[in-house]
Amino acid sequence: MTDTFLPVLLVIFLAGVGVLGDFFIKLAGNGTKYISWPYFIIGLLIYVLTAIGWFYVMKHMDLNILGIFYSLTTVILLFVIGTLFFKEHVNGYEMVGIILGIISIALLSRFT
Repeated sequence: MTDTFLPVLLVIFLAGVGVLGDFFIKLAGNGTKYISWPYFIIGLLIYVLTAIGWFYVMKHMDLNILGIFYSLTTVILLFVIGTLFFKEHVNGYEMVGIILGIISIALLSRFT
């Protein structure tokens, strides 16, 4: 087990927390009103709380690897949230991109 294992897990967790914030921001804009302030404030607070975790991660991990794990984890989680909760549709090209993203995470996990 390398010394980047905990930071990588934390990046994946923080991406999940960030996606939870995205979920509430999406809910804030889905109603009949232009914005639902309670959902917007919840999403905003979730974003702010992740800053503490990012400080730790950035001290212990190269930014280029962090960015890759964060981006791919966020894309995959947003895909799941979008299709399951918001009934958004995905075409074949987008599905291929998601699969390639998962493969790249597996490869990065193996060599970091």
